[in-house]
Amino acid sequence: MNNHWKSNILLLTTAMIWGVAFVAQRQGMDYVQPFTFNGVRFAVGALSLLPVIMFFRFKQDSQKRSPIICKTGIFAGCCLGATLFLGASLQQVGILYTSAGKAGFITGLYVIIVPILGLLLKQQTNKSTWFGAGLAVIGMFFLSVTENFTISKGDLLVLGSALFWAIHVQLISWFSRQYDALLLSLYQFIFCSVFSLLVAVTMETISLENVIAAKVPVFVAGVLSVGVAYTLQIIAQKNAHPAHAAIILSLEAVFAVLGGWLFLNEVLQLREFLGCSLMLTGMITSQLFSRSKDHALH
Repeated sequence: MNNHWKSNILLLTTAMIWGVAFVAQRQGMDYVQPFTFNGVRFAVGALSLLPVIMFFRFKQDSQKRSPIICKTGIFAGCCLGATLFLGASLQQVGILYTSAGKAGFITGLYVIIVPILGLLLKQQTNKSTWFGAGLAVIGMFFLSVTENFTISKGDLLVLGSALFWAIHVQLISWFSRQYDALLLSLYQFIFCSVFSLLVAVTMETISLENVIAAKVPVFVAGVLSVGVAYTLQIIAQKNAHPAHAAIILSLEAVFAVLGGWLFLNEVLQLREFLGCSLMLTGMITSQLFSRSKDHALH
């Protein structure tokens, strides 16, 4: 099997893990409250990254290694962690009031919000991005807005989280030029966990017994979604065209719907299915054509 197919399989596995993680996040709410769940799962995710970081640092030339502790890394990690905290918090609370499948698709809108935010940074945005954004917005209408022209609180919260995920991507693009990407991830997960637990202590009732009872959702959302999936993505994208990688990773939304159907008995109505189809088409269109043109310029 050549490297191209190996990369595709790893990316598909990553998308599947991220999609199924929405089910775990939904199930986790049966045991603990949102901020407690996020605090624990990001702490577990940070711990799961440690062996990965040690492995890559061992393979690196000692002169090329970024220092583990420095002002740049801590500042960047704090900014990323705060943004991650806001995005994860809105998403986790939103999942209380909407389905895992719908949350997966609405979260996927960050793929289109990223280049739109780029306009503020004077980044170029082409016609295919706007076309994809238009399809996604129409899809969002069919998926989340009822025939009475109302939208659920959960869908609005998850939409808010998509905005912060988009900001998070822009920040990573900036900070990753200055500091090691894996160490940045470790710092951001630590800060996100600390922020979440601080809110949980003041607003929620934390029970060790309930946290232990939520061990399976925490494992899937923490170790698999954060540690394993992130590592697979890094390995896969060494041999994958960025446009192809983005398309495969966008299937996260599809796996979220499948996971909700298989494990939570969630069923999409025809109107919602049409919305999901339009959103997925918009996400793929935006990424496929815009990134292909970007690479043609280099």
